[in-house]
Amino acid sequence: MKVLKFGGSSVGTPKRIAALSRLIAERYKSGQQMTVVFSAFQGVTDALIQSANEAASADIQYETTIDTLEQRHLETIQELDLSQNAVRDEVLENFNVLSNLLKGVYLVREASVRTMDYILSFGERNSAPIIAAYLQSLDLPAQYLDARNIVKTNKEFGKAKVNFAKTEKLIRSHYQEHADTLQIVTGFIAADVGGLTTTLGRGGSDYTAAIIANILDAEVLEIWTDVDGVLTSNPRIVKNAYTIEALSYDEAMELSHFGAKVIYPPTIQPALNKSIPIYIKNTFNPDFVGTLISNKAPTEGKRKITGVTAVSNIVLLTLEGSGMMGSPGFAARMFSTLANHKINIVMITQASSEHSICIAVDGHHSKKAIKALNEAFVKEIEGQLIKPIKCEDDLSLVAVVGEKMKSVPGVSGSLFKALGNNGINVVAIAQGSSELNISIAIKRKDEHKALNLIHDAFFLSDNKKLNVFLVGVGLIGGTLLNQIAEQKERLINEKHIDIRVIALANSTKMFFEEEGVDLTGWKSHLFDHGDNMDFTNFVDRMVDYNLANSIFIDCTANHHITDFYPRILENNISIATANKVAASAPYQEYKSLHNLALHHNVQFLYETNVGAGLPVLSTLDGLVRSGDRVERIDAVISGSLSFIFNNYSPEKSFKELILAAREKGYTEPDPRDDLSGQDIKRKIIILSRVAGYPIEPEEVTIEALLPQSCMEAESIDDFLEELDHHDDYFKSLIDTAHTQNAKLRYVASLVDGKATISLEMVTSDSPFYHLDSTDNMVVFYTERYKERPLVVQGPGAGAHVTAAGVFAEIIQLGNYVV
Repeated sequence: MKVLKFGGSSVGTPKRIAALSRLIAERYKSGQQMTVVFSAFQGVTDALIQSANEAASADIQYETTIDTLEQRHLETIQELDLSQNAVRDEVLENFNVLSNLLKGVYLVREASVRTMDYILSFGERNSAPIIAAYLQSLDLPAQYLDARNIVKTNKEFGKAKVNFAKTEKLIRSHYQEHADTLQIVTGFIAADVGGLTTTLGRGGSDYTAAIIANILDAEVLEIWTDVDGVLTSNPRIVKNAYTIEALSYDEAMELSHFGAKVIYPPTIQPALNKSIPIYIKNTFNPDFVGTLISNKAPTEGKRKITGVTAVSNIVLLTLEGSGMMGSPGFAARMFSTLANHKINIVMITQASSEHSICIAVDGHHSKKAIKALNEAFVKEIEGQLIKPIKCEDDLSLVAVVGEKMKSVPGVSGSLFKALGNNGINVVAIAQGSSELNISIAIKRKDEHKALNLIHDAFFLSDNKKLNVFLVGVGLIGGTLLNQIAEQKERLINEKHIDIRVIALANSTKMFFEEEGVDLTGWKSHLFDHGDNMDFTNFVDRMVDYNLANSIFIDCTANHHITDFYPRILENNISIATANKVAASAPYQEYKSLHNLALHHNVQFLYETNVGAGLPVLSTLDGLVRSGDRVERIDAVISGSLSFIFNNYSPEKSFKELILAAREKGYTEPDPRDDLSGQDIKRKIIILSRVAGYPIEPEEVTIEALLPQSCMEAESIDDFLEELDHHDDYFKSLIDTAHTQNAKLRYVASLVDGKATISLEMVTSDSPFYHLDSTDNMVVFYTERYKERPLVVQGPGAGAHVTAAGVFAEIIQLGNYVV
């Protein structure tokens, strides 16, 4: 004997009923013995609850709600070609009784739990007869069975307890008498011994099927639903959740208890008692294997956990006080008080000092629970032995479940590392000695983020997702996007890092795509479909997405954007920036950003601020962290000025070279940022700070390269025009250098904590003499590198090398969060 159960979605339309009926007919005619349990049509139970609430609220709309339901059932009968069948009259009579019942509710303005059970019973009492009649039309010996005749319960209306002794006798007797028929059973509903209608709780159709399977010693119980079995997590939240092929009864009970919707928690126990395997199958994909639940925990595969799930709207109630220490009975009184008020405890944790007990309950019961507990311990509270009940609300309970956790070390460490690296604070923890389940309470706003990052950490361990939010898609940002697109497959295959660009923005447009922007057409997405850019709104959306492993990338030179860095870091989002403004701001602002990053366990990276893609800051940081002391730094750290001075000759004007450098993307948008020394000033400030000197911007001494009139020009075009008036000045500089067989270099130096920038003529004995193209060179003199300094040299300007430097920081962040 096999017991099959079909949920509401499986019988949601006449076409679905016809399809599953053909499946049943094929299997029955092949010789399989079975009985089939059905839920109400999809949405009907909710509509019945709605109609009862409307009637109890004196809302005449209940009549329309019921009329709509009646019409739906009659249309189903018609589409299944059963209009001449007696089932039509049966359904009409049911709706006549239901309408009169609701009229009574409307008149008395009340729907008791007993009345509600009777109202809700009409869902299954209409669906099952229709399906039985249709199966009969397919020449099957189908017979409608009202479960109230075989499943007996107590009078706890709404969630009645089954009387198994009476139920077993009735089921065995009925099935012996009807051994040659295909029984079509109503799920969910039952009756007390006096005949009053009861229900088994929402999802009770699964339980009905499990009870029958247990009593009939079925070889298998099949639960047919609208998904491909039990999934590793909630697919509505975790898009890459996938089907678990097999799990144990214990794992299934834990997952269902903590929110897995596929199977109703009480279903498992009757099957477990008789070691009846349970298959979770998909009505819409019947050939898929689904999930097998049995008494054997799967041993194959590398998975450390079986699933991760969550329950929302949880509150934590804490009973604490010095009077609890060494005094027995507090826990018992706490639990019995809640039991007497029919409040279920979801999780329990207690400090070893016995100073406090913390429990989790459904948020809907929080006020009732707090009132009951404060009343139960009123004497102790008045005597200041314990404090009034403390409540923490708006929480979610996340459960990580798996039989293999007890034999695989490091699961807890991986779990809490993943949470900590993404700024998710754990409010409470519970783990049983069986090590089957680790339960954690977190803020509800972090539930989606936690489920995704835990799922990725354990089920997709080969590939870690990084979620990038990029502002600035000009030369550097656009090149970065191209580099990411080109390297995406290699990074996944070799580094197991999947970079998803979630948002793009420039000064006028912004575009968001939670599943990741298709980088082959990013320009079209941004410019044709983007919203108007507003950086406050951009940050709001980035924070609201609350995605795991989020990284903010700033490829602009915008002063305003850096004002938002503190908020970004406070929301546990790492920053990689090519924008020099923040790291060269007043020292306290700079230090505050580092402190925020440290406090929120994220990274604030700005390697490309000095030397573009060169490893300048990381090399310097490594020296300082290893205990070396920096005594002096000399640096040519403007790729644009290197390009200009390396190509400057009597045959070319200074203006020509500036325009060429600007066209190649070597200068800042306004070339005066480079030529004024302001860009170099920011860089030497950053170098000084990484070297350990808390230098302020106003402490840097700059020798001006440009005449004052050039600096005071109102616009970039005015500046370029003003250069023509000073061509002789620049020509005299280069002529003097040539005369002395020297080259011009704009050099930044740090000596004993003092920073200067000046135009120097260097001869062939200087390391700066042989620089070529856009080369930067930074020379470190330290306690370890005194006689022969440590030199970092290479291209220091250009979109490709700068973008590559930002790209490297993204990979670095990926390795950090992984």
